[in-house]
Amino acid sequence: MASQTHNWFLFLLCMITLQCYQIFSTVATPDAKLYIVYMGERKHDNPEDVTASHHGLLTSLFGRKEDALASLVYSYKHGFAAMITEEQAEELAGIWPESKSFTMTATDRSRHGGKACARSARPSDLPTAAARSSAPDYTAGIDADDVKEDFLSPRDFFGHGTYTASIAVGSVVPGASFHGLATGAARGGAPRTRLAVYKVIWSSSEGPVATSAGVLAAIDDAIHDGVDVLSLSLVVPHDDSFGALHAVAKGVTVVYAGGNSGPTPQSIVNTAPWVITVAASTIDRSFPTVIRLGNNRTFIGQSIFYNRTYQSRNKFRPLHDGGSCTQESLNGTDISRSIVLCNSNNSISPVFSFIEALSNVLNAGGKGLIFAQFTTNILDITYQCTGVICVLVDFDVANRISNYAAAKSSPEVAVELTHSVVGEGVLSPKVAWFSSRGPAVPFPGVLKPDVAAPGVSILGAERDSYVLGSGTSAACPHVSGVVALLKSLHPDWSHAAIKSALVTTASNINAYGMPIQAESTPRKIADPFDLGGGQIDPNRASDPGLVYDIDPREYFEFFNCTAGRFSVCAQARDQQPVYNLNLPAISVPDLMTRKTVWRRVTNVGEVDAVYKALVESPPGVRVDVQPPVLVFNATAKVHDFKVSFKAAHKLQGDYVFGSLTWSDGGDHVVRMPIAARVVIQDFYADVE
Repeated sequence: MASQTHNWFLFLLCMITLQCYQIFSTVATPDAKLYIVYMGERKHDNPEDVTASHHGLLTSLFGRKEDALASLVYSYKHGFAAMITEEQAEELAGIWPESKSFTMTATDRSRHGGKACARSARPSDLPTAAARSSAPDYTAGIDADDVKEDFLSPRDFFGHGTYTASIAVGSVVPGASFHGLATGAARGGAPRTRLAVYKVIWSSSEGPVATSAGVLAAIDDAIHDGVDVLSLSLVVPHDDSFGALHAVAKGVTVVYAGGNSGPTPQSIVNTAPWVITVAASTIDRSFPTVIRLGNNRTFIGQSIFYNRTYQSRNKFRPLHDGGSCTQESLNGTDISRSIVLCNSNNSISPVFSFIEALSNVLNAGGKGLIFAQFTTNILDITYQCTGVICVLVDFDVANRISNYAAAKSSPEVAVELTHSVVGEGVLSPKVAWFSSRGPAVPFPGVLKPDVAAPGVSILGAERDSYVLGSGTSAACPHVSGVVALLKSLHPDWSHAAIKSALVTTASNINAYGMPIQAESTPRKIADPFDLGGGQIDPNRASDPGLVYDIDPREYFEFFNCTAGRFSVCAQARDQQPVYNLNLPAISVPDLMTRKTVWRRVTNVGEVDAVYKALVESPPGVRVDVQPPVLVFNATAKVHDFKVSFKAAHKLQGDYVFGSLTWSDGGDHVVRMPIAARVVIQDFYADVE
C-alpha cells in the first residue's frame, strides 16, 4: 500500500441526500394510523415551501401525488401529520444521510482549497463526506418552483447519491442486506477514500432534473477544490462529458455512466474520448423464487418477494391465465383473490408491459402476478409489488403453467419467499439488457463504451438501510472506486494511462472460459459496442504491462474546443481523423478500401520486455500490424506502430469486430478491441 498521502482521494458524486425524522403514532384505523412526523429544524422560511416539502416526502412514499395529498392531515413548520400505514412509518423512521457506509474519519479541508464545506454528520461522529454548502450555479436553468420540494442543500432527497457513493467508497458494513436478501458485508470499491459531494440533481414534481450548466459548474468547482476522481452517474439532455476536458487536463480522472437505453444500438451517452464510459453487467447472484402449482409441481422464477408478514406466502390461491392482461382481456373476468399469469406484449419495453399488466390485474381485484417475459434484467420492478406477489418467468415456464391452468377446473398456485443464490451455477457476467450500446453517434471513430462493470441488483446504501438497485449508475462507481485504488498504487499515471489499463486488461470471457453474453432480443455474444474492452479486472489493471498514454493537449489537435470557464468541444477537426487519437481501442467507421491507424504504447512493466502482436481480424477486413514485435529496454520505453486495414469486399456493410493483442508470453496480455465498417460511400443511411 502506498503512503497515506496517496490514499487520500476525493470523488465528485451526484449525491441527493436526506433528512432525519421522528415519528409519533396516535389514533388508529384498520389500515392506517395518524402519525406525527417531527422533522426537527425548519429548512424553509416560506410556509408554502414547507408544505411543498411535506408533499414531496409523502409523494416519494406513496408514489402518487394524489395519494400523498389525501394522506396529509396537517402541515406545520417542524413537521406534519398524515394517515399512513405502519410499514410506511417504518420506511420514514430513522432516515439519516450518514449511512453506516460512511463511518470514517474527517475530510482534510486542505485537499479542497481550504474551503468551508457543509457537513452532514452525526453530532457524535466525524464525517466522511464534505459538500459545498452554497451552489447557485448548480441550479442554473432550473425554475426554483420546480425544486422547492427538495432540500436546498447537499442533503440527499431520494437516495441516488447515497447509493452510488456507497458503491464507490463505502466503508465495510458486516451483515448488510435487503430484507434478508443478498446478505453479506457491504463495502465500496475503495473504502479508505475520502468523499466530496456536489449536488447537481434535484427532485421536482416531474422527477429528477439537472442541467449541463449545473454539472459543468460542479466540475469546475471540484477541479478548484483539488479532487482526484470525478464519478458521474447521470445523464443530462445535452452530453456534458465533452465539457470534462478541462478536468482531464488538470490530471483528474473522469468516469461516466453510459446510460440505460439499451439494448438499442447507438444509445450510448457520455461519449467524449477523454472520459471513461461504463456499461452495466450482471454478477454471480440470482434471486430464485419457487412457484408451486396445485398438482405439487414446482417451477423457479425470479423475484424480490421478501414480505414475511404477507399472508399469502406458501398459501394456495386461485390461478388465472390472463394472456396479455390488457384491460380489455380482463374485463368481465372474476380474478378476485387470484394470482394471474400474464405474457409480455412488448419486447422493446418489457418494463412498461409489466407495469400495465400489474395495474390491470390489481384494478380487477387480483392478488398477484406471474409475468412472462423475454430474458431481461427488470427484477427491480418487482419492488413495486407492495402487498401483492410478483414473479418473473420466461415463456417456457409460462407455457407449462398455462397448460396446467387449462387442464384444471380450479387451478391453484402458491409462491414461496425469495432466497439468494451466489457463486457457481450463476452464469455471469452478462451485459445488462438496459445497458446502452454503441456505436457513439457524435463520433463513431471513438469506440464506446470503454468497459463494463457490475450494475444489476447491486446492494448499496439508501437512507439508513440498504437496497438492491440496477443501472449504469451502479456500474459507474464500481469503476470510480477501482480508479481511486489505481491512483493510489500508481500516483504518477495519467488519466489516459489509467483508462488504458482498465480497457486493455478487461475480459471478454467469463470464469468458465466462454464468451461473455449480452442480453438482447435474442441474447447474443457481447461485442465491443456492448462492453468495450470487456468486464473490468482490477488486479490485472494494476499491472497492465503497456499503456496507451495521451498528453491532454493532444485532444485539442483532434477537436475544436472553446477555452474559458468550461472547456467544451463541439466538433472534430477535419484534418485529424479521430481514430488516430491514441486511445486503447480502434473504431474505423468508414473503411472504403484501405486505412492506416497509428498507435503508441508505453512500457510500465518490467524494463526489459518483448511483446508480440496477435491479430484477430474483423470478418471481411484484413488487418496488418507493423512492426509485429516490440522490444523494450531502459532506453526504449515507448514504441509507435501502425495498424493497416484493408476491405476484403466492396460493399455497404455493417460493423464487424476484432482485436489486437500485445503479449510478452507471460502475465501481460494487452488487448485492444477493434470495430470496423466497410462502406461504399460516406453518410449512407443504414435503415434496412
